[in-house]
Amino acid sequence: MSSFSSTIEKNKPHIDVVRRKKKKMNKEAITALLFIAPTFLGLLIFYLLPAIASFVLSFSNWDGITTPVFVGLENIQSLLQDPSFQRSIINTIVFTIVSVPLSVVIATLVSLMLNQKIKGMVLYRTLYFLPVVTMPVAVGMVWKWLYNTDYGLINYLLGVFHLPQPSWLFDPNIALFSVILVYIWMTVGNNVILLLAGLQGVSHSYYEAAQIDGASKMRQFLNITLPMITPTLFFVFITSMISSLQMFDLIFIMIGDNNALLEPLRTIVFGVYESGFKYSQMGVASAQAFLLFIAILAITIIQFIFQKKWVHYDA
Repeated sequence: MSSFSSTIEKNKPHIDVVRRKKKKMNKEAITALLFIAPTFLGLLIFYLLPAIASFVLSFSNWDGITTPVFVGLENIQSLLQDPSFQRSIINTIVFTIVSVPLSVVIATLVSLMLNQKIKGMVLYRTLYFLPVVTMPVAVGMVWKWLYNTDYGLINYLLGVFHLPQPSWLFDPNIALFSVILVYIWMTVGNNVILLLAGLQGVSHSYYEAAQIDGASKMRQFLNITLPMITPTLFFVFITSMISSLQMFDLIFIMIGDNNALLEPLRTIVFGVYESGFKYSQMGVASAQAFLLFIAILAITIIQFIFQKKWVHYDA
């Protein structure tokens, strides 16, 4: 017994150190949880719970006031047979297919130019990023005036040079592409900043070795720059695709509830807004949101599967 007591006394300093470390770790864990708690609660209250509620409501009829009535897959079946929903799917796909590649290509070219060491580069980078921090409402209002058929600046300048002055938002053949142009202008700055960060992470030793071997600028771009920034390009593609599939704010600001202009510009998220807040069909709106979520999830998973063939993570 005495030997046991002596052993405890001998190891007491070590035990005290362990206890102090555990106490310190517990305090740090509590502090970390306190910092995380606001964000976690925000995600839980404003994202996770509404998403679960939307999923449940997609299988019911609800006008936002009365008790929801369970209808199973009726909402989804009616949507798949609805010409307006079919048109919104086509418009959303076209919007994504056109806007995302153009935005990424333009952002890549601009980031390459901004990666040079020239005078005033900080100013140029700021100017390209300004549209990103501008509210979509302000962007939509300004471009709505620029696109005005009679008083817009764009048509005025075209008239000065005796060029055709199209009805940018009233012509169903070009209305969607007019909005795509605004979307690219608004989002390309964010992609530029991301790609610029990727470019600055490429070691100059690769270019020095390529120059010694006599590689041209184009060969350096294709064999060094492009493969090295593929992780950033992949991230830009994913985020741009998700953003374009959820397009709503610009269209709503630029055309409002004008039914004469709506069909050529109708997107899935616009249909969610219209069904839920204009016609009080919360179940139908939730079903559209659920279908869009499934589509985005499927496309993202496919991209993650195929990214192994073209994204290079090894430096």
